[in-house]
Amino acid sequence: MVEGFKLGPLTIRYYALILLAGIIAAAVLSYFEAKKRGKDTDVILDSLTWIVIGGVIGARIWHILTPPASMVEQGITTYYYLTHPLDAIAIWKGGLGIPGAIAGGALAFYLYARKRNIPFGAWADIFAPGLALGQAIGRWGNFVNQEVYGSPTTLPWAITIDPQHRLPEFRDYATYHPLFLYESIFNLLNMGFLLWFSRKFADKLKGGDVFLTYLISYPLFRFFMEYLRLDNSFVGGVNANQVLMLVVAVASAGFLIWRHRETLFVKHQAKNKPNSEDQKSIE
Repeated sequence: MVEGFKLGPLTIRYYALILLAGIIAAAVLSYFEAKKRGKDTDVILDSLTWIVIGGVIGARIWHILTPPASMVEQGITTYYYLTHPLDAIAIWKGGLGIPGAIAGGALAFYLYARKRNIPFGAWADIFAPGLALGQAIGRWGNFVNQEVYGSPTTLPWAITIDPQHRLPEFRDYATYHPLFLYESIFNLLNMGFLLWFSRKFADKLKGGDVFLTYLISYPLFRFFMEYLRLDNSFVGGVNANQVLMLVVAVASAGFLIWRHRETLFVKHQAKNKPNSEDQKSIE
């Protein structure tokens, strides 16, 4: 499979173009979400560069800290990156982790929001559906690079991986689960869910609730997908991505419940309070 094309002395990779398309789509959806909520749409364009830079830095740092098992077997470890700084910054050679991208982008926007004195939570809610859309599109870059595939399978929708992109222990298997496709479809559905959720419960939500919901839904999905993935990232003998996803999902769910504890408590009290008919029967 061709991974790019030449433009003079430059090599333009389809992976980069697909990521760029995802970023643009995320920004456009966020723009319309901000406009719908009556927010200053200039914030989208003003903050986009910082979010992307923060996301790329975060994605690279996460990859450096959690290289996949196949790279570790080749000697490309965290220590290797720390002792080879030029390779550490060579993102054009591949190696970006979504958990780091989300964390880095969120941190960059948090700093931007503080500087501009705008509410981080409300704007994070605006960005959340666009983030899911951007991921849905960006994952197709993995298809071009023949990466992020799962265990061997003969299902009708299995994808063929060329021999040079297969893990050594799976050289004899040609078709695999298309994890990138599963995640792309999920993220499209997640985008729709977040948009519906933000409108359906608009009068009950607090700033940041939609983003917290994203931090529950996507990590839970990613947690289970890690069971199908072959080239996992292990740190101390545990799957770093899977453990992080579980921690983020549980922490986000706990924080979301805590934020609405008073409302939930009132509803619980009202549900358990006997009505007038019950009181009469008791008397």
